[in-house]
Amino acid sequence: MEIKSLLQANLKNKQIILRVDYNVPLKNGKITDDTRIRESLATIKHLLKQNCSIVIVSHLGRPEGKANAEFSLAPIAKRLKKLLGKKVLFLKDKIDQELVKKCQTLKPKQIVMLENIRFYPGEEKNDLKLAELLSKFGDIYVDDAFGCAHRAHASIHAITQFLPSYAGLLLQKEVEKLSLLFENLQQPVSFIIGGAKIDTKIELIKSFAGKVDHFIFGGGIANTFLASKGYQLANSLVQKNMLETAKEIETAIRRKNKNINLPKDFIIAPKVGNFIWTKNFSGHQIPKGYSVLDIGKNSANQFATLIKKSGTIIWNGPMGVSEYKPFRQGTKKIAQAIVQASQHGATTIIGGGDTIEALKTLKISPKNFTHVSTGGGAMLEFLEKGTLPGIEVLQD
Repeated sequence: MEIKSLLQANLKNKQIILRVDYNVPLKNGKITDDTRIRESLATIKHLLKQNCSIVIVSHLGRPEGKANAEFSLAPIAKRLKKLLGKKVLFLKDKIDQELVKKCQTLKPKQIVMLENIRFYPGEEKNDLKLAELLSKFGDIYVDDAFGCAHRAHASIHAITQFLPSYAGLLLQKEVEKLSLLFENLQQPVSFIIGGAKIDTKIELIKSFAGKVDHFIFGGGIANTFLASKGYQLANSLVQKNMLETAKEIETAIRRKNKNINLPKDFIIAPKVGNFIWTKNFSGHQIPKGYSVLDIGKNSANQFATLIKKSGTIIWNGPMGVSEYKPFRQGTKKIAQAIVQASQHGATTIIGGGDTIEALKTLKISPKNFTHVSTGGGAMLEFLEKGTLPGIEVLQD
């Protein structure tokens, strides 16, 4: 796929609107994984070498179109300043004509960051008026937010109607690497899906039903599948409104003569924490007052054996509540199996903020995998379709 790269553009002395994906995990207002910020530095440094001024646009979380201090980009601007070793002016002002005028006085190599673009309802509606207003902040638009490329939002999609638009270095790298993988999936293919909720991944799972040999489910998603099969999971996270959907997905996978692998034993505990008594439990009925918080030892070993025999492995989402030490062993076992498969020639594709954060916690380097994507949903949707809305508007 050919997309317009900023390397093709005349950027000298221009003011750039740079869309990045700084939707990073925060805990008590502090960034726990700054991978996405670090990955954007190459594009920022390239723009600075071209004597550009830069207006950075990003989102954080899901504030649902309303200003919310919990989702302010202020701590992100602070971390970017530290990583760049250069001043980054954070503008919490409302995005309007007055702010446009304020930014028109920027000098070469000055960097400003606007407040969370999702504070505006027009962003997720792909509103042309918001896109046109954003376009007035610069001369050229550069999109380096691969993690948002599957969203037809105003700062990703509509804005390209108003300015010359190019892909940043990170976006370009993601498209090039995933395109090669998309065209050359080695068999058998294993798709490992963890995380909390099934509803955000329904269509992706269905679309992969005929392409993937082995589906491996963990986390809250596995709980919903198990509950649909009659498991009594006590206090475990289960999306009860998705039980019929889970049955339909399992039927669709089996009709394609593909395999669905669910945990048969679990790490359970009465609550989460770093100093909690846990139990490895097998059975269809979790004891009252307990929750499933990780896949069990036997399931982890069975999944690992399957993974090591795979030619292509796609992984999105941890197997348990991996931010807490007692519930990260399942994720660790899966990660180690993928590393071993990669060392023996398998194509290994990892994506999603929670997955990357888990790898960092486990001290497993991204260099152990074929490709670690900054996008989760974007990566999966690209592997499914071969393109994304935010990429299509940047094609030659």
